[in-house]
Amino acid sequence: MPERRDENARLTDWAHRERVKELQCLYAVSQIIVEPSLTRAERMRRIVSTLPRAWQHPDSAVARITLDNDVFASAGGEPLLAACGAELVVEAEPRGMVEVGYPSVLPGDADPFLAEERTLLENVARQVSLYITREEGAERRKLLEEQLRHADRLATIGQLAAGVAHEMNEPLSSILGFAQLALKSVDVPQQVAADLREIVGSSLRAREIVKKLLLFARQTPPSMRACNLNQVVDEALFLLAAGGQRQGIEFARRLTAELPELEADPTQLRQVVVNLLVNATQAISARGRIEVATRLDGNHVELAVADTGCGMTPEVLKQVFNPFYTTKDVGEGTGLGLSVAHGIIIAHGGTIHVESVLGKGSRFVVRLPCRSIGTGSGRSGP
Repeated sequence: MPERRDENARLTDWAHRERVKELQCLYAVSQIIVEPSLTRAERMRRIVSTLPRAWQHPDSAVARITLDNDVFASAGGEPLLAACGAELVVEAEPRGMVEVGYPSVLPGDADPFLAEERTLLENVARQVSLYITREEGAERRKLLEEQLRHADRLATIGQLAAGVAHEMNEPLSSILGFAQLALKSVDVPQQVAADLREIVGSSLRAREIVKKLLLFARQTPPSMRACNLNQVVDEALFLLAAGGQRQGIEFARRLTAELPELEADPTQLRQVVVNLLVNATQAISARGRIEVATRLDGNHVELAVADTGCGMTPEVLKQVFNPFYTTKDVGEGTGLGLSVAHGIIIAHGGTIHVESVLGKGSRFVVRLPCRSIGTGSGRSGP
């Protein structure tokens, strides 16, 4: 009888120690999650180093967190012969697993895990899932706030640009008109005629800038009608491919046949494609390649323009659609091409996205909504 009491006391003491270890582990994980100075990777590494101490055999236990494509483990990458795990679920989507196990067979029961250990693992997985949900929610809110501030700045600049363009139109027209009239006069000295031709050329360039300003400010409403994106791309390539090939640039087309027609302004869409192609051409200093592709993706048509040019730094990438922002030398660009393209795409209810690697090239992807889905079902493309 005394022996049974001693055994019960021993088991009670053992169970008490195990519960204390589990509570200490849960508290430590909570502290790691709320620590503001840690990155996600540092948090995961600390958690997996903490978990084994709560298990019956802490010296043999190995903890592992799999999150998306990342794996964090408290020991080497050897397979676990016995393991228990709990799923990481973020906004109803499985994203990974929290596991604790043993890389070798342990003597004793067939199941080396206590019910309390499994419950502990589920609580840890729940805490990690909530942390990821909060972190990604905060990132989305921050991105949305940046987008709203950017849209507000663009709207303000658009109003300013529209006012400036309207004010410039009248004096530009007078300068251009009088210069052209003076050129038609008889007996104009040669040097004066050369100066007048320079005035006419500069005025015409300024007028083009005014048109781009008005387009950026959406003072020129799109003339919507049925058009085919592949045809718009072909027309833009016809205008630019010959000049690019003389510079040693190879143009590749991957256009999905039988795309559904869009309800859009073909002139403005052509301007978008031309601007993207000009941007890609200018990004290639010597020989290179530009690939233009289209495809149908659900109820959207996609256009992708990729180049093997110089690419962009993250700082440049953040400002690439800002009006008047340019990395080109003075006189080589107005900084309006991509901002105009952005404004046209937004006016058509679409989106434009860019990804770039410095020294390797850039890829712009335009998505436009289909008003009616045709028979085209090809999936080749970007």
